[in-house]
Amino acid sequence: MSDALVIIPTYNEIENIEAIIRTVFSQEKVFEILVVDDASPDNTASKVKALQSEFKGQLHLVQRQGKTGLGSAYLSGFKWALERNYQYIFEMDADFSHNPNDLIKLYNACSSEQVDMTVGSRYVKGITVVNWPLSRILLSYGASRYVRLITGMNVKDPTAGFVCYSRAVLERLDLDKVRFVGYAFQIEMKFKASKKGFRIREIPVIFKDREKGKSKMSGNIISEAIFGVISLKINSLFTNS
Repeated sequence: MSDALVIIPTYNEIENIEAIIRTVFSQEKVFEILVVDDASPDNTASKVKALQSEFKGQLHLVQRQGKTGLGSAYLSGFKWALERNYQYIFEMDADFSHNPNDLIKLYNACSSEQVDMTVGSRYVKGITVVNWPLSRILLSYGASRYVRLITGMNVKDPTAGFVCYSRAVLERLDLDKVRFVGYAFQIEMKFKASKKGFRIREIPVIFKDREKGKSKMSGNIISEAIFGVISLKINSLFTNS
């Protein structure tokens, strides 16, 4: 059994799922994968099941009954991981916007450099994004500056979804009290971890927009992030959870 689990949430990722699984398993370090599928109508889960016989004990699948959001999928994955003996738990997209070759960098920082959480960051060394229109870069970078201003959190890419948690972080956070499901979920997890004094380090990565499949971005996700940050900060004044 590996000490590291990569959680990949999916909804209609049939074009990417086999390739991302094989690329993760081709790394020099042994990782395990948990795919959390939200009843994808394109049969993403069926493809994962077909690959499980090839990657016995290394490829795992949780099938949920409907599409209830990215944050909810990750929380299901976190709880699954904590029921087992994984020491490092990753968030990673299925669409290759997060390069699996960077997994080892995030892992090494957590396991060898005495930090509790590592973030694959687009903004720690300038702006390292490929194939995004300028409007999206400005929106994302501006959102990151806004989050830092409101929360006071010293993370340059707080909406990043490429993250490695040490087990201790997820054990200490009350996962049942995590409120958000979209971009604000990523912000909330980093904010709560930093508030509890965990050491967060940003690792520069190149973020590449998806080439296959359809983006799950929506106006509701963006508005949740904008207004959720304010409520996060206000609530933090009255609670330590």
